[in-house]
Amino acid sequence: MKPSHKSFEAAPLLPKMAETHYAPLSASFPFVTSYQTGCSSLPEVSRSTERALREGKLLELVYGVKETVATLSQIPVNIFVTGDSGNGMSSFINALRIIGHEEDASAPTGVVRTTQTRAEYSSSYFPNVVLWDLPGLGATAQTVENYAEEMKFSTCGLFIIIASEQFSSNHVKLAKVIQSMGKRFYVVWTKLDRDLSTSVLSEVRLLQNIQENIHENLQKERVKDPPIFMVSNLDPLLYDFPKLRDTLYKDLSNIRCCGPLKTLYGIYEKIIGDKVAVWRQRIDRECLRNSLGVRDDDDMGECLKIYRSIFGISDESLLQVAQNMGTVVMEYKANMKSQNLHTLRKEDWRLWMMTCAVVNALFRLFKCLPCVCGCFRRMRHKRMLLLVAQDTKNILKKILRDSANPSANLV
Repeated sequence: MKPSHKSFEAAPLLPKMAETHYAPLSASFPFVTSYQTGCSSLPEVSRSTERALREGKLLELVYGVKETVATLSQIPVNIFVTGDSGNGMSSFINALRIIGHEEDASAPTGVVRTTQTRAEYSSSYFPNVVLWDLPGLGATAQTVENYAEEMKFSTCGLFIIIASEQFSSNHVKLAKVIQSMGKRFYVVWTKLDRDLSTSVLSEVRLLQNIQENIHENLQKERVKDPPIFMVSNLDPLLYDFPKLRDTLYKDLSNIRCCGPLKTLYGIYEKIIGDKVAVWRQRIDRECLRNSLGVRDDDDMGECLKIYRSIFGISDESLLQVAQNMGTVVMEYKANMKSQNLHTLRKEDWRLWMMTCAVVNALFRLFKCLPCVCGCFRRMRHKRMLLLVAQDTKNILKKILRDSANPSANLV
């Protein structure tokens, strides 16, 4: 697919603002994984997953979740590339798209400021993503807040702050404004090839100094540490460019899916809560042997299998889900309390107390008192019901997370 390009006029930028120089270089930092998503609405296909959950059909739910994620993946995302003039923002966009500066669809580059207005670009490497090349902030006397309003920061899903030579006050102010909006951003240090060719420091020490400098300057303004990538615009396959693309793919999935899937999980919690409420009433009012279809409602191991089937998390169902998700069934069973009666009693002290040998002996002793036995039986069943419901919620979290992106912070 051939990348497309179009631009439109923005208000002219004013003369250059005074530069503030920050302290010299010091401390490296981790990645952060917080997101603000612009979409929390669900596609219509997600309705099928709600029906499947009510009916205890977990495999049908998985099919619906995958369709939901596929639909959400088509949502357009704006990425704003910003920074000081002359930092190589346009060159970076070309390198990210892996196209040469001489190609028709490339962003114009040069030794002087070439981006005077916002310009948008697309790439087959990032479907349904618009890369916006913004005019540099360093050539304007307007405030960062006015710049953010002029450039329509509120419409952006993710920001890439470009820096080279130094991490200036403008970069810090941009990061602070973006953080205040609850948006995700990266810092990308370009022209690394030039730095390496002119520095007397070793490559390892130079990279460490640059990252420490960025970290210290952001820390002074209480800006959380963003992902930092060190690249050369001249070679889009070297240094941190591959890691940058991988991170971007994952974050695009999170930006599109986090909000809607959190909403969907909230719906799932309510459905499970409603099912628990219905079965608590049935436990109180009906003959459990008839309701559960078991010969002995005191056989807690057999009853556990029935409760798991009611919520759709039987062994057979989990095996089908694991095969469909391309993993092993223990991925879903590893953290389940209700794998069997032994694990359930081991993980839950209340149920252990209710089913221990002493209590069972007392239970047999008082069988001549139906009222006492019935009350105790209902307590055991309600506790088991609650534990199976919680396991179901945990399995649903994993299905949603793995369908979108294993690293996603969905719920």
